[in-house]
Amino acid sequence: MAPTLPRLVVITDWRLPRGRLLEALSRALDAGPDVAVQHRHPEATSRMFLEEARVLAALCHARGNPLFINGRLDVALLVDAHLHLPAHGLLPSQVRPRLPEGRLLSVAVHDEAEALDARGADLALVSPVHAPGSKPGDARRPLGPEGFRALAGRLECPALALGGMTDERARALEGAAGVAVISAVLEAEDPAHAARTLLAACPPRAMLPVP
Repeated sequence: MAPTLPRLVVITDWRLPRGRLLEALSRALDAGPDVAVQHRHPEATSRMFLEEARVLAALCHARGNPLFINGRLDVALLVDAHLHLPAHGLLPSQVRPRLPEGRLLSVAVHDEAEALDARGADLALVSPVHAPGSKPGDARRPLGPEGFRALAGRLECPALALGGMTDERARALEGAAGVAVISAVLEAEDPAHAARTLLAACPPRAMLPVP
């Protein structure tokens, strides 16, 4: 059976205490199989990144939720996870032949050039739609709803909106198949409720088998 695409991706923030982060992720997964986790930790050593990936893989696999590994194909293969490609790195066309059948490939998209480079991906995380709450020093100009819609229209795959997303903003955003968030779920008083609220604001069209 072909995998289905998530409508909500929760990106890790390892600046949080480890126990708090894992508890928040576990509770977010209570919202159901439409929720995926993306393991991102650019400051980690290779050994630490792999150890964290194994912990997240055990959590996600036990619950039946997708896990995406940010930028590390070798780690994704080791922990039986999907892969997310950050900007300014390998292209989907370069990576796809090395992915086993059934693995999903998501990409980061910030502008038109990256939208073109996203060909061959299953899913795109388009950002920043609004100023991201977890990156107060991010100098990139937010795309806004119109900018997001324009980039999403250039993609050959579904687009998830990333950057300052709330359920109200998600509900009003045209062209989004879902959202990706960090603090909106991880720092919520009730991560499960936050995840369910975001899912309820997103259309279900992303939950289709990958061609």
